[in-house]
Amino acid sequence: MSNSDNYEAAASGASTEVASFADTKKGFVGQFQHALHVNPAIVPLIVLVAAIIIFGLLLGSRFFSPFALTLILQQVQIVGVLAAAQALIILTAGIDLSVGALAVLCTVVMGQFTFRYGLPAPVAVAAGLAVGTAIGAVNGWLVSRMKLPPFIVTLGMWQIVLAANYLYSNNETIRSQDIEAEAAFLQFLGTKINISGAIFTLGVVLMIGLVFGLAYALRSTAWGRHVYAVGDDPEAAELAGVNVHKTLMSVYMLVGFICGLAAWVMIGRYGSVSPSATTGVIGNIQSITAVVIGGISLFGGRGSIIGAFFGALIVGVFELGLRMAGADPQWTYLLIGVLIIAAVTVDQWIRKVTA
Repeated sequence: MSNSDNYEAAASGASTEVASFADTKKGFVGQFQHALHVNPAIVPLIVLVAAIIIFGLLLGSRFFSPFALTLILQQVQIVGVLAAAQALIILTAGIDLSVGALAVLCTVVMGQFTFRYGLPAPVAVAAGLAVGTAIGAVNGWLVSRMKLPPFIVTLGMWQIVLAANYLYSNNETIRSQDIEAEAAFLQFLGTKINISGAIFTLGVVLMIGLVFGLAYALRSTAWGRHVYAVGDDPEAAELAGVNVHKTLMSVYMLVGFICGLAAWVMIGRYGSVSPSATTGVIGNIQSITAVVIGGISLFGGRGSIIGAFFGALIVGVFELGLRMAGADPQWTYLLIGVLIIAAVTVDQWIRKVTA
C-alpha cells in the first residue's frame, strides 16, 4: 500500500485546529454597536432617561412629581396603544397608515351601536373590536394574497375609513354627558385608580399590559419568531417552513383588534365620540414616530415593542417638559423631527453589524 493510500497516516499528520471566525468587533465602539444590535431598545431608553434628567434639572421637583408622571402617561395612552399596533406591522417590513382612522371608526361603531340601535354598551364595544379586526383582515389579505405594497393598501384604507367615519355617523358627535348617563361602560377605560399616590386611568393600565404582553409573545412564542422571520426575509422564512400568509394575516387582524382597543381607550380619555377626532389624521404619524424613535427598523425583522413604548414616552416627556418650561410648541415638533432622523441614522449604523 502506497503512502498516498495510507489514510490513517495522512490523518494523523493533519492539523488539529478547528474552524474559527475572526472577531470583527473593534474595541468599545464595536462592542457597543453589537450590543445595540442585540438589544435595540437600549437607544430609546438612553434617550428617555437623558430627557427626564435634562428636564428634571431645568424644571426641578415639578417635573418629578407624581402629577407629571401621571400626565405623561395620560397623554401617551392612545399613541402607546397605536404604536404597539404599528410596531407589529413594521416588524413585518410593512407600514400601516390607517391605524388612527381605524381607531376613530371603531369609536363611531361603538357609539352608533349603542345610541342608534339601542344595544347594550358591552355588545357595542365587542362590535367595535370585531369591525377593527375585520378591516385588519382585509388589509392582511390584500398584502399577503394580492401582494400589494402595505403602504398603498393602508393609504387607500385610510381614505376609505376616514370617509366611512363621516358617512356612517352623519357627522354627528355623541356627547360625553349622554354617554355617561346612558352607556357608562363605553367610558370604562377612563376610570381612575390610585397607585401609590399617583392617579392613573384603566386606559394606561391596558396600554402597559398590552405592550408587555406583546413583548412576551414576540420574544417567547413560535408566533413571535415567525413575525421576525417574515419581516427579515419572507422567502427564507417560507423555505424554513413558516406559513407567511397565515403569519401576516394574524398580524394584520391583531392590529385591527388593537385599534379597536385604542378606540375604547379614546372614549375613556375624551368621554365623547366624534368622527372628526384628530387621531384619525395624526394618529398614524404619531404611531410611526413612536416606533421609529423606539428603534424598530423600518426594514423589518429587528426591534423591540418595548422600544416603541419608550418612543411614545419620549414624545410625551418632550411635550410636557417644553410646555412646563413655557417654550413655543413648535420646538416639540422640531426636536421630534431631529429624533426621527437620528433614530434612522442609528438604525443604519447598527445594521452594519449584519452586513
